[in-house]
Amino acid sequence: MDKTRVLFVCVHNSARSQMAEAFLNAVAGDRFEAHSAGLEPGILNPVAVAAMKNIGIDISGNKTKSVFDFYKRGEIFRYVITVCDAVAAQRCPIFPGVHKTFQWDIPDPAATTGTDEERLRKTGEIRDTIKNKVEEFVKQVSGDL
Repeated sequence: MDKTRVLFVCVHNSARSQMAEAFLNAVAGDRFEAHSAGLEPGILNPVAVAAMKNIGIDISGNKTKSVFDFYKRGEIFRYVITVCDAVAAQRCPIFPGVHKTFQWDIPDPAATTGTDEERLRKTGEIRDTIKNKVEEFVKQVSGDL
């Protein structure tokens, strides 16, 4: 059975989309093949890496990728999920063959402020929101497969 391909997109592919990709592959990798990309790829957010490591998921070796590279290669995804605000999500290219798109307005961990400990706590809260959204997504679309 072919896995259902899902692409998570955010602005820099440095935190939110990376976490979403890792969660989907962890909780339903037997049915889904998750990827992530950014509109303007940056560098991996070390606080997001630490927040994921705190729950036993290592994303430290991940590279940031451009959504436009996926698009130019003609990659096909059944679902595209933007994890940034609606304004940024509008910049995402329209992929052919997409069954459905979702837009999850999730705060950017890079915008967190405070001490290192406070930023890690806030990023952990964002991480948990993403995990919950991914689990809801799996339940929601399982009937479509």
